[in-house]
Amino acid sequence: MNIDITSALPDNPLVKPLPYTIVLCRPEGSWNIGSVCRAMKNMNCLDLRIVGNKNDYQEDHIRTLAIHAFDVWEQARFFEPTTKGFQEAVSDCTLVAGTTRRMGQKRKSWGMAPSQLAEFALKNSRSFTAVVFGNERTGLTEEEIDCCSVAVNIPSNSAFPSLNLSHAVQIITYSLYTHEIEKQRGYIPIPQKRIQKMVASIGENTDKLGLFQLSGRSKHDQFLESVFARASLSEGEAKRIEKLFHCMAFIKSRCDPDE
Repeated sequence: MNIDITSALPDNPLVKPLPYTIVLCRPEGSWNIGSVCRAMKNMNCLDLRIVGNKNDYQEDHIRTLAIHAFDVWEQARFFEPTTKGFQEAVSDCTLVAGTTRRMGQKRKSWGMAPSQLAEFALKNSRSFTAVVFGNERTGLTEEEIDCCSVAVNIPSNSAFPSLNLSHAVQIITYSLYTHEIEKQRGYIPIPQKRIQKMVASIGENTDKLGLFQLSGRSKHDQFLESVFARASLSEGEAKRIEKLFHCMAFIKSRCDPDE
């Protein structure tokens, strides 16, 4: 059954495809590839690269699961199923993120959540970012992990952590997609340094309003920093709040010219 929830969402401003490529290393199931194509197109991620032989897969199975996303398969690029082929598949990407749930010796010592990857890629990738998925049964090899810049982990139930390939692709591309929409809308949360500057500006104006003349300013500033950090304000929102306090201080100065 197909479920359409888009009518409940705001207008989608994301016209250009995501600047990400999905790389499947040695996938086994044609059905899974079809589901991956659909998951990708749902999130406007259209660049699929497969480290494997095209003739090993059954297009009728892929078409059945991909439905209207079969063009993602038709435009996919293929590379020989070797470490060299994998390196060639990601050679034009400035950031390569390998998905794995196994951490530790010979693996990346730390991993990002999908949302962290989206933010990291925005700051550090100058062109395409590759998100790499391993074989359904065995995952990425040690050699493939070694070729990746960072590791990505999807938090899941430790008693049953393994995800279907297309589900993993859907979760990660959803995070990348929503982050890209926020960026295109101009919504990027202000950093801590900007929050501190904002609180200092508000503090100057609350001083002019006569607040905290004896004590309490420090705790008030700490309180505001905490609230604003949790609010994930955009730059535009921060400026509006600053302007509000500035206007209040200005009005008070006009009402009390001798102060």
